[in-house]
Amino acid sequence: MQQAYIGVDVGSTSARAGVFDEAGKLLGTVRHPIRVWHEAGDIVEQSSDDIWAACVASVRGAMREAGVAAEHVKGIGFDATCSLVVLDTDGRPLTVSTSGDHARNVVVWMDHRAMEETQFVNATGDGVLRYVGGLISPEMEIPKLLWLKRHLRPSFDAAGHFFDLADYLSFRATGSLARSTCTVTCKWTYVAGEGGWSERFFNRVGLDDFATERYARIGTEIVPPGSPLGRGLSDIAALDLGLTPGTAVGASLIDAHAGGVGAIGGRDVSGADVDVCRRLAYIMGTSACIMATTVDPCFVPGVWGPYFSGMVPGYWLNEGGQSAAGAAIDHLLRSHPAHAEVQAVAKREGVDFIEFLEKRILARSGDAGTAALLARNVHVLPEFLGNRSPYADPGSRAVIAGLDLDTDVSAMERLFVAGLCGLAYGLADVIDAFQAHGVDGRTIVIGGGASRSPLVRQIMADTTGYTVALPQTQEPVLLGAAMLGAVASGAHRSINAAMAGMSALGRLSEPTRPEMAEFHRRKRGVHRMLRDLDRGSREAMRNAPGGAPLT
Repeated sequence: MQQAYIGVDVGSTSARAGVFDEAGKLLGTVRHPIRVWHEAGDIVEQSSDDIWAACVASVRGAMREAGVAAEHVKGIGFDATCSLVVLDTDGRPLTVSTSGDHARNVVVWMDHRAMEETQFVNATGDGVLRYVGGLISPEMEIPKLLWLKRHLRPSFDAAGHFFDLADYLSFRATGSLARSTCTVTCKWTYVAGEGGWSERFFNRVGLDDFATERYARIGTEIVPPGSPLGRGLSDIAALDLGLTPGTAVGASLIDAHAGGVGAIGGRDVSGADVDVCRRLAYIMGTSACIMATTVDPCFVPGVWGPYFSGMVPGYWLNEGGQSAAGAAIDHLLRSHPAHAEVQAVAKREGVDFIEFLEKRILARSGDAGTAALLARNVHVLPEFLGNRSPYADPGSRAVIAGLDLDTDVSAMERLFVAGLCGLAYGLADVIDAFQAHGVDGRTIVIGGGASRSPLVRQIMADTTGYTVALPQTQEPVLLGAAMLGAVASGAHRSINAAMAGMSALGRLSEPTRPEMAEFHRRKRGVHRMLRDLDRGSREAMRNAPGGAPLT
C-alpha cells in the first residue's frame, strides 16, 4: 500500500476529513456536524471539545471509507475557520459566553458582538492596520479579545491560551503551542516584516496584557504552514483518531487558505511550470475568500493584507472576501415562498436542492452564460453580513430590487440567478481593487461548495473577463490540508513542491461572449446603485429615534 495523507477541514457547521494518496487522489471522505449556538446580538458560539469529537469521527470514517490502515498514513494537517478558542491554564475549555457555560468556549468567525471594539481599534489609526487593508474586521481576533476583556473579564484573566481554531486543532493533536504564520498574520495583526507582535499596538488598543506577558498566551513560536509540530501525533490524539503515535502533523492553515493551497498550484494541460502569482484563488463556502499571491507586498485599501507567508510560504498574500456567499444564497432561497415546494420535489427526485434548480435553469436557458439573462430585472446586493472588501463596511446590508408578486419556481430561479450575479459583482469589485494597486492575474481557480456549478463559474467568468478554472480534485480545501501533512512528513520539501506534485487543474470556463459581457457591465451599474442606496438609507436613519443604527 502506498503512503497516504489526511486533511481535516473544520467549517462553520461541520468537520470533514479526506484521505489522499501521494498523487493527491481522494480515497475517502466523511463529514460530521458541529453544534452551533446562535443568540441575539450577532452572537455565534461553538465548543472546542465538540469540534475535536467531530474531527475524530470524520477521520475514523474517512479511513474506513478509504480502506487505509493507520500505518500507511504518514502525515495529517488541519484547517479551520478563523474562530477564537479560549482555554484555561490546564488546557480546558473556558467560557466565552454570558451563559457561563464552559462548553461554549469558541467565538465563531461570523460572531459580530465586537462591533464597538472594532470601531475603537480602527480609531487608533495604528500603523499595524496597514496590513489589514486599513481597517480591522469584527471577524478578526483582536476585537473579539478586547470584547472578552471588557465584558467577560474573569474568562479573559483566567485564560491560559487564546488560539485561532486551526492552531487549537494542531495543539490538540500534538501538544505544541506553535502558531502558524497563516493564522496570526491574517487574523491577529502579527507582522513578520516589522518585528512580529507590536507592543505599541497592543498598548493603544487596551490589550497591553499581552505585551506585558511577552505574548505567552497568544503565541511566542510562529512557524510557516506545513512545518512539523512537536513529535507528531501525541499518544492520546493518536488513540482518538485511530492513527499511529508520532504521525507527522503540519502547522495549520485557515480553511480558505487551505483551499488556495489546494487549488492555485495545480498543473495545467501544458505541464509548464506554474506561476502562482498569475492565479487568484476564489474559495466559496458560507463566506468567500478571494486571494492573490505576490512576490512583493501590495497595499490595497479595504483588502486584508499584505500578509507575508500568509498562505504560500515566502510569498505575500492579499485576501479579499465576501462575508456572506453560500449563506447569502441559502438565505435568499429559504425566504422564497416556493422553497418548501421545490425542496419536496428535489427530495423526491433524490437530488440536492441547488442542483435541482440549476438543472431547471440550464434546461430553460440552453447554456450557463445565457442563464444570467433570467435576472435581467431582478437585482441583489447580497451583503447580509456586511461587506468584507473592498469597502470594509460591516454595517452594509442586503438590498433586493425588482421583486413582483410571483411565487412560483420560476420566480425563485430568477432570484437565485440574481443572487449569483450579485456575488460575481462583489468578486469583480475586489479584482478591480487588486488591479488598481498592482495585483494582477488572469485566471481564477475556484474551490469550495459552489465550485462544481457551471452556472457559478460562467457568471463569474463573464463578469470579470477572467478564465475560471476548476481544480481537478473535488476537495481542494481538504487536499490543501493534506499537503500540510505531506510537507511535515518530508514527502515534499515545501508547500510549493506539494502543490506541484499533488494537484492539477481541470475544466475551464467558456470564453465570454461580447453581449454577455455588456449585460453584466450594465447589471454591475445597478449593483453600484444598490450599494449607494444602502449607504444612503443608513445615513438617513443614523440619528433617527428608536435604537442604535448600523454603522
